[in-house]
Amino acid sequence: MKTLQAYRFALDLTPGQERAVLGHAGAARTAHNWALDHVRAVMGQRAAERSYGVAEEYLTPSIGWSLPALRKAWNAVKDEVAPWWREYSKEAFNTGLDALARGLKNWSDSRCGIRKGHKVGFPRRKTRRRTTPSVRFTTGSIRVEPDRKHVVLPRLGRLKVHESARKLARRLEAGTARILSATVRREGGRWYVSFTCEVVRAARTPTRPNSVVGVDLGVTHLAVLSTGEQIPNPRHLVAVTRRMRRLARTVSRRIGPDWRVGRDASNRWERASHRLARAHARVVNLRRDGLHHLTTRLAREHATIVVEDLHVAGMLRNRRLARHIADAGFAELRRHLAHKTEWNGGRLIVADRWFPSSKTCSGCGTVTTKLALSERTYTCTTCGLTLDRDLNAAINLAALAREAIDDRSGRESLNGRRADRKTPPAGPVAVKRLPGTATAGNTGTVPPQGGTTPRPLARAH
Repeated sequence: MKTLQAYRFALDLTPGQERAVLGHAGAARTAHNWALDHVRAVMGQRAAERSYGVAEEYLTPSIGWSLPALRKAWNAVKDEVAPWWREYSKEAFNTGLDALARGLKNWSDSRCGIRKGHKVGFPRRKTRRRTTPSVRFTTGSIRVEPDRKHVVLPRLGRLKVHESARKLARRLEAGTARILSATVRREGGRWYVSFTCEVVRAARTPTRPNSVVGVDLGVTHLAVLSTGEQIPNPRHLVAVTRRMRRLARTVSRRIGPDWRVGRDASNRWERASHRLARAHARVVNLRRDGLHHLTTRLAREHATIVVEDLHVAGMLRNRRLARHIADAGFAELRRHLAHKTEWNGGRLIVADRWFPSSKTCSGCGTVTTKLALSERTYTCTTCGLTLDRDLNAAINLAALAREAIDDRSGRESLNGRRADRKTPPAGPVAVKRLPGTATAGNTGTVPPQGGTTPRPLARAH
């Protein structure tokens, strides 16, 4: 199986190499800003001409927003705009133009309704302070040295990596990986190089081929499995909140940059900002490491994993829980499971967002119409089952995988237990399963008041 995979290594750059990388990042920023100003000028000129009643065929010719069109326009004026362009790799300017082409396309698709999600704004100019230094190489000499302690990039030469690159070197030597691009980027005060590779992965089978596990994500516990295992939430950000506040307070008391008066930051502000950035980077690395360990173990052990389609953006609107939800990394966990289950020969099932996993009794299938977030223990009023709320939800998610294939039609059900976002009518606290509408232990619909047509149930959480 061929797939795209990234290998990321920290770099130990000399002062001269760091200046060279920053120069390439500045070249990318220059090309991006020039192309953006050019696009804005043409758009403004055409809008002004339309306001004067000029016919379409006599308007100023428009320019293309694709990468080849922007690159052609840049090559025509680079001797005037950047006479020093020969000092840097052509990939540096291509990096800035590619970023602008992607930004313009996302903005256009968002305006036309092609791109889903929040509205994307028009691209802005990149500044040295606000932009993360980054440069991407797609051509030229890109390789890992035989000593596995150095990498070679175009124009930058031989760079030392902080850790051994043996994992990537072994695949390159065996012919199971091919480097497509390399990106050098600064994060948290450190430089990293990320190799995007086309990797040939061998077919694998999970340790337990017939195992089905439901994963319920939460704040109290990061994940509760249907097997009864509870993964504790490390809360990396909460653990260092006091130190973060102290570092941020130190930064605010230093003399920072002010573009309005042309003031540069003091050296003490730079050092304090560096310490704060390193502290944030440590939290990110700890969270990333924990999620990788958890998702790798689940994907290698279980054949089928069931998770919920959580509306994380909506959950973050809760000002009391937003910090804890963001610290847990729900979206990142699901993203890891998506490709790791594919790598290990498993399957990932995503339950519908409105599937009542917490409100459904895992014993008899009764659905409770109301369940407060403060109720951490689920008690069924029909069969008397009492167990942890999250464990009950995980068991229901695991049962959903077994019901993914409709017994009557043999086709895969897209909505599991057929629950959607419609709210149920007023009625008793618990309702039993309708005969003939779902399998045992599964409640799919409830009858409305004064009628016989079933109505879907509401979202559990």
